[in-house]
This record gives sequence, structure tokens and C-alpha cells, in this order.
Amino acid sequence: MPPASQPSFLIGLIGAGIQASRTPALHEHEGAAQGFRYCYRLIDTERLGVGPEALPELLRAAELMGFSGLNVTHPFKQSVIPHLTELSDDARALGAVNTVVLKGGHRIGHNTDGWGFAESFRRGLPDAALDLVVQLGAGGAGAAVAHALLAIGAKRLVVFDTDHARAEALAERLEARFGEGRARAGDDLESALGGADGLVHATPTGMAGHPGLPLPAACLRPDLWVAEIVYFPLETELLREAGRLGCRTLDGGGMAVFQAVGAFRLFTGTVPDEARMIRDFAAMARGA
Repeated sequence: MPPASQPSFLIGLIGAGIQASRTPALHEHEGAAQGFRYCYRLIDTERLGVGPEALPELLRAAELMGFSGLNVTHPFKQSVIPHLTELSDDARALGAVNTVVLKGGHRIGHNTDGWGFAESFRRGLPDAALDLVVQLGAGGAGAAVAHALLAIGAKRLVVFDTDHARAEALAERLEARFGEGRARAGDDLESALGGADGLVHATPTGMAGHPGLPLPAACLRPDLWVAEIVYFPLETELLREAGRLGCRTLDGGGMAVFQAVGAFRLFTGTVPDEARMIRDFAAMARGA
């Protein structure tokens, strides 16, 4: 145990069905390595039996108990925004928050998902073609991933969501930021994928609690690269099917690590050791 004179941090993760999350251990391991008193707790609304209506109470409780910050995950990355006092430029542009710093009565919303995905993609699929990319999911994580894709060079992005209006709203925000013709909401997935270089999956489908494929397997083809944001399990049914066909694939582990790198830096003001966090995550994955 680090001495009491060392910096201490109490952090939480708000989400639904998050008992399998590796984020707490990832943060606590890095905190210990930095010599901090670092405690990370799950605030699982599914276990608590509450929904988005409880967010104001949960945020207030975290402040009263002295939390330094909170991570926010599915399904609250967008619904948490009205309850915050400030937003970073990235969070405002994305319309989604995954990290809240609690300081001096302020609730400052940030988004490290976009940078996390971009860093993972650059390392995992460095030479992937990006003329046309299809994305499934326009929620909080999907918004961050979509912005990241255009920022790292995707020329055109077609976004699909079960809520078509949400996909349209995201496409409008993307065009406002990156230029006309860069993004659109899709209505024919098979046709869009037929001319695409890659597919990015950004919905909960494939998570331990939401098994299955997010699209018909017949839509995949060997020359399509496939990137996933789900990391538990690390090999989702989508990645398993894509790998069987010979597609180049990227699992969600890298995004999970790098978004945590960004959040740790915001919570502590200290630069974490990226290589160490990657090794810690890989060790946890092997032990799953």
C-alpha cells in the first residue's frame, strides 16, 4: 500500500451490465505502478435496478463521496451530457462523454473514445484502405469512432443504426465538422458493404450479455477489413466469422486500453505508461 502522503484517487464507472469490465483493474494496476492510492469502483445501474433517470442522483452521490472522476459507458454516454457543467471541445463535437472529471464542484465531460479508437486503428490496421467505410452504430461510442475515422483519413463514411434518425443526426454533425459528402446515413447495408473497404462495428451486439452477429454473415467478404469496439469477449462472433473468411480484423482491446490511457491522464494529471497498460490488458485477456 502506498504511503498516505501519496496522491489518492477514487474513480467510478457508470454503465449497465458492466460486471465483466476490465477497466477497473486496468486503472488500478497503473495507479499502483505510479505509486498512487487508486481505487476504481463499478456503478452498475443494472445491478442497482435503475435507469438514466438516476444519473443526477448518482453524480451527486459521487461528488459527496469524494470521487475524483467517473467513466461513463453504454447506455449513458449521451444522456449524461445535460447533467454536466462543462464539456471539452471533443466531447462537444462528438455529442458524447465517456470521462467526467469532478473538481471543485464542476463536472467536466471529456471523450477519450475517439482518440482511443484512432490510436488502436493506426497500430492495428496501419495501411488499411479508407476510401469508403461502413459503420454500424451511431450511439455514444459510435459517434466517437465515426469522428475518429474521418479524422484519420476515411474519405467517405456510411453510418447505419437501428434508429435511422440517430444515424442521420450523426452524419449531419460529421459533415458540419469534416465537409459535405464525407458522411451519410445508410439505408441499404448490403449495397453499401459491396463497395466498401472496411466495416466498423460500434454497437453492443457481441458483448457477453448481447451475443450474436450485428449483420448477416453473407454481407462479409474476404477483402473487407473489419474493426470491432467490443472487447469482452475479445473475439466476438463478428470477428470470428470475419477471420474465418480471411478478413483482416481489429479487436476492441486496443480502443479499451487507449481510452483508459486518456482517462487516467485526465483523472490524475499524470502521463500513464502506455506499454505497461497494454501488457496488463493482454495479461487479463489471457486469464479470462
